[in-house]
Amino acid sequence: MEVAAVLRTTPTTTTMPSCSSLYNPINLSKSHSSSSSRCLHYFSSSVSSFLNLKKQPNTSSKLIVRNCSSNESTISAKPSSEIRKTKPNKDVDDDKLVALRQLFVKPGIGIDAYIIPSQDAHQSEFIAECFSRRAYISGFTGSAGTAVVTRDKAALWTDGRYFLQAEKQLSPSWLLMRAGNYGVPTTTEWLNDVLAPGCRIGIDPFLFSSNEAEEIKQEISKHNHELVSLYDINLVDQIWKESRPKPPLEPIRVHELRYAGVDVSTKLSNLRSDLVEAGCSAIVISMLDEIAWLLNLRGNDIPHSPVMYAYLIVEIDGAKLFVDNLKVTPDVLAHLKHSRVELRPYDSILSEIESLAKQGRQLWLDTSRVNAAIVSTYRFGKNRASGDIGDKGQVRAERHDRSDGHTGRPAGLCRVSPITSAKAVKNYAELQGMRNSHLRDAAALTQFWSWLEEEIHKSVVLTEVEVSDKLLEFRSKQDGFLDTSFDTISGSGANGAIIHYKPEPESCDVVDAKKLFLLDSGGQYIDGTTDITRTVHFGEPTSRQKECFTRVLQGHIAVDQAVFPENTPGFVLDAFARSALWKVGLDYRHGTGHGVGAALNVHEGPQSISFRFGNMTPLLKGMIVSNEPGYYEDHSFGIRIENLLIVKEINTPNHFGGIGYLGFENITFVPIQAKLVDLSLMSAAEVDWLNNYHSQVWKKVSPLVEGAASKWLWDNTQPLVKP
Repeated sequence: MEVAAVLRTTPTTTTMPSCSSLYNPINLSKSHSSSSSRCLHYFSSSVSSFLNLKKQPNTSSKLIVRNCSSNESTISAKPSSEIRKTKPNKDVDDDKLVALRQLFVKPGIGIDAYIIPSQDAHQSEFIAECFSRRAYISGFTGSAGTAVVTRDKAALWTDGRYFLQAEKQLSPSWLLMRAGNYGVPTTTEWLNDVLAPGCRIGIDPFLFSSNEAEEIKQEISKHNHELVSLYDINLVDQIWKESRPKPPLEPIRVHELRYAGVDVSTKLSNLRSDLVEAGCSAIVISMLDEIAWLLNLRGNDIPHSPVMYAYLIVEIDGAKLFVDNLKVTPDVLAHLKHSRVELRPYDSILSEIESLAKQGRQLWLDTSRVNAAIVSTYRFGKNRASGDIGDKGQVRAERHDRSDGHTGRPAGLCRVSPITSAKAVKNYAELQGMRNSHLRDAAALTQFWSWLEEEIHKSVVLTEVEVSDKLLEFRSKQDGFLDTSFDTISGSGANGAIIHYKPEPESCDVVDAKKLFLLDSGGQYIDGTTDITRTVHFGEPTSRQKECFTRVLQGHIAVDQAVFPENTPGFVLDAFARSALWKVGLDYRHGTGHGVGAALNVHEGPQSISFRFGNMTPLLKGMIVSNEPGYYEDHSFGIRIENLLIVKEINTPNHFGGIGYLGFENITFVPIQAKLVDLSLMSAAEVDWLNNYHSQVWKKVSPLVEGAASKWLWDNTQPLVKP
């Protein structure tokens, strides 16, 4: 039974008073005299571009952004066994919700609901612990999800990768909304259902992109609700208090040119050419991997992602990096000076945005990524500078134009960042680094699988966490290893069906020789990023398991061998991966492939291979994508096979339409377990693919291992013969 559909609340607007009647009017333009405040204490964005602001201070205070800064502890990668498990605790969760709801009625807040996303101020997928607000308030630790708390309800939305995990981690105080399932409302639909008309819904504008905030505002306005952006306060932080983890302050390092391939000056010059062509004088960059890539820098502020918390503004004649100076080493400082990049305090970004707006600068803003606080500050500053706001801070209605929701005059160029595609198409050095790091990673995995198989056959009892930690040990011995690229998914039996399962020391299972075992892991190396999944059985798999595994493998092969015209978006290939499963009525709830960074984030856009056909980004030569079809039977087993692929040119005998054709180069070389393959389902061509793949695995990896690992590799790369 779909719990989300059952738990959906029926609106009772006929018996509830209008929310707006519960509050006294509040001065939205109130400012404080203390140096730590901003002149925009908080504002209501129920009408675009501050059209509802009644007053504006005559003098502008310094604009600052909340910074999780401290000189104390840092965050570093730890084995899974050292990570404390957060158990669902109804009393603790209830206390948190009670404390949060008490803040709703505080002076200067006055809201009826609060939306808590997973992201930090940079829309990062993985975030530092001090920004894990949704996980803290809900107890759900998956990387994707949104929590919504009203005065009497709390609900958590997540996708199919995390349904089982959320079931385990949420307390009874929370409703689980299985996003994407039939009949499950979106967050805004649910709020419109459960709230009486005229309510106020609060957000932290730093945690939502400008587009997301605008979409929420438009949807809730259908029921006369008002979106309230709280600039100076995050309500979860207020109840987290002293127990909130300290921020990361790891030093930044220079990413050497031999790995980066292109120097910073050249990258900045190319970006400035884009600015000139677009008629812009500057671009605001907030995505952390884009900043790291553009400046050839790497950090350690976020577990598994070699990035640092920063903003970057690139102008025609200069650039400013907004970052905590404590992270800047002498080498990094010299590197930045050589590229004419100035340093500014991280929390002065809004002041700089306001200054650029006053100067009438035309900014390039990727509103799908830059947070709402930055975009609103710029648009408000532009309106005020151009006279659209009068002496008393009132917006002149005649200047309003529905084309951009603010004024008839363009308030910046709203377009996808040009760095996104430039970063996704790897240069020669980046591709070589990826190939090299994958071979060292394959050597570590060969040693690991050899060890694990021997231990299991000796009846040694090993937990999922112990296995994960042992893999980290093998990887750590490889040259250039820095960190894992994500939390290792080590799932035995039913846990393998939890798509993004993370074993915890107090609750994980042992690796059972009689069950399927799924291991999805990756490494961050100085020259590349890896991501690989293998599913194995240490005993005798059932015919059902073999059939499901084989159909997943057939989908994997179909994607690997795909040849397609230039300008083909990734979603076109998604059906290749599912076809063998569809033939028997099976499927899986995640995309088939994601982009991967070069010594950067393991998940990278804009490219993907997914059933979500809204992504029209074409696959381009030099991009890297994962190939990871799967199949999962809840509470029983999970199967996934994953390699990474480089998009390359294919020399076809014809060129219909006068265009070129593309295909893939495999860069992951670890055996696929033969005992799980039902050869009777495989075509001769598919068997040939598997044999050729294993031949390449032996050729490339055998020189890097010896002893028992070499024997294991030989045994697991022998050719199969179709009966």
